[in-house]
This record gives sequence, C-alpha cells and structure tokens, in this order.
Amino acid sequence: MKKGTKRLLRGLAVAAGGLSALGAILARKKMRAKQQRIAINPLNVWARPGMKVFFRAELMPGREREERAFRVKELLPSGRVLLDGVAGEHAEREFEPIQ
Repeated sequence: MKKGTKRLLRGLAVAAGGLSALGAILARKKMRAKQQRIAINPLNVWARPGMKVFFRAELMPGREREERAFRVKELLPSGRVLLDGVAGEHAEREFEPIQ
C-alpha cells in the first residue's frame, strides 16, 4: 500500500472514531435532558400508585375487561409500573388508554 493511501485510511479511521464519540456524547446529553424533565415535572405521569389500569385485550385474549384490571403498586423512574398481583415491570403501551 502506498504511503498516501495509508495516511488517507488513518485519517478516515480517526474521523470515524471522532464522529462515534460525538454521537455517544450527544446521546448521553439527550438522556440526561429527558431525566431532568421527568424530575422537574413529576406530576405529568401516565399512572399513579393505587390507580386501576387495564391490560390491552390482545395481551390477555379471552378475558373480560375486569379480569384484565390491576392496581398500580409503584411508579418507577423509567416510567414503567409495578402492579399488585402481576410480576415484573410494565410499560404504558401494554395498557388501554386512560379515559
């Protein structure tokens, strides 16, 4: 390989590394901004402890609406919830829209 080609490839490698580092920094900055918005405005959440939520019918086929109803035990910082009587964390998209 010629000397000029090696220099070009090294320069491209350095530029690619720099762009990926910049992308990681911007992604981290965006995540921090989102966390700050959640911390600043905790009143704007989709569920509250003690609230009744209903799983979507397609997630629990063959069950009536009341059989798909559960109470929120705890709201997690990620926006997910823990439910009474159901194991695991659950996201907003798993439930019917609140009316």
